[in-house]
Amino acid sequence: MSSAEAMRQWQGPAVLSYGFRPFFLLAGFWAAGAMVFWILMLAGSEPLPIGFDPFAWHGHEFLFGYGMAVIAGFLLTAVPNWTGRLPVVGWPLAGLVALWILGRVAMALSGWLPFAAVLGADLGLPLALILFLGREIWVGRNWKNLPVLGLLALLTLANVLFHVELSADGAGMRLGLAAVLMMITLIGGRIIPSFTRNWLVARASTHLPSAFGPADGGVIAVTGLALSAFVLHPNGAITAALLIIAGLANLWRLSRWQGLRTGAEPLLAVLHVAYGFLAFGFLASGVAALDLLPQAGARHIWMAGAIGLMTLAVMSRAALGHSGRALHAGTGITLLYLALTGAVLARFLASFGGAGWLHLSAGLWIAAFGGFALVYWPILTRPKIAARKPSGQHGSSRS
Repeated sequence: MSSAEAMRQWQGPAVLSYGFRPFFLLAGFWAAGAMVFWILMLAGSEPLPIGFDPFAWHGHEFLFGYGMAVIAGFLLTAVPNWTGRLPVVGWPLAGLVALWILGRVAMALSGWLPFAAVLGADLGLPLALILFLGREIWVGRNWKNLPVLGLLALLTLANVLFHVELSADGAGMRLGLAAVLMMITLIGGRIIPSFTRNWLVARASTHLPSAFGPADGGVIAVTGLALSAFVLHPNGAITAALLIIAGLANLWRLSRWQGLRTGAEPLLAVLHVAYGFLAFGFLASGVAALDLLPQAGARHIWMAGAIGLMTLAVMSRAALGHSGRALHAGTGITLLYLALTGAVLARFLASFGGAGWLHLSAGLWIAAFGGFALVYWPILTRPKIAARKPSGQHGSSRS
């Protein structure tokens, strides 16, 4: 049985016919909804019986809540392509979705629940994904994706540390952030030049992205070293130097992918912009480690810029491709990218003072992800349509 046959045999709701559908939809709604709750908390309201301080809950629900939904949707969609095995569809997929929802409910009601119940509920989906990915790698002998499994395990460990520390700036949060940034470095470094090459070849361009080579491996190694220093000792001259070197190295890596030639297709160009935020986040965090820049501003270039924009870009592209639609960002999708980019810039300026910038950032964030959920609702909840790929389309939709 092929993946397509497995999906066609499912006779239930279309939203449960592939992993990206429910998880990307819930990710969009939760990214917008959690920001609304955050605004209410900043205003002095207590909309939920949360047992964490507002800053800790805010950081956790975007990194481990929203982030885990996107990772789940991506892995459940990409792994069958990586291994050639069947996707998780139907009621087993619904069970994974229920685990994610259970985690969000437990965090929202954590003021009423015992520590063990909140921790157990929050770890349900990550542990299930580790088992799923480990099984698929083992059975499919897909050893090259072991680093992804390792990073998923690190992210889960980071979540445990967060529950122990209850801090928005503890080692758990830093380790979780580092794990996701390394995922972007590894997976983004695979898909961005690949998608760009396909698109440029279709346009008969002779300027193509550089192939993966030893230099890329060196950048990945430097990135991992810098993030390790960030987790263990976020401030100080050595950490600052490593972060700045990693930022420059990733900017150089990005420059080799011909991103400046992709402006005609926002669905592709946004991937390069998001990776640029990853590099600039390293530079800003390096400067912040020397106390020359607000930590919050530097951290949000990573959180809202690299992670927020990269996940929005991947969700919007994968949903189009895997639902049989043309890989093209129309005006509505492009506006989502612009809104989120504006949110990142406004949040950076807010770190220097001024509630207006913070409110603008929150509003643009809600517009970006709330807009994604609304625009993509029919795409994610209706059956796949026959693919339409006009001339010049940029390659496979596979994640």
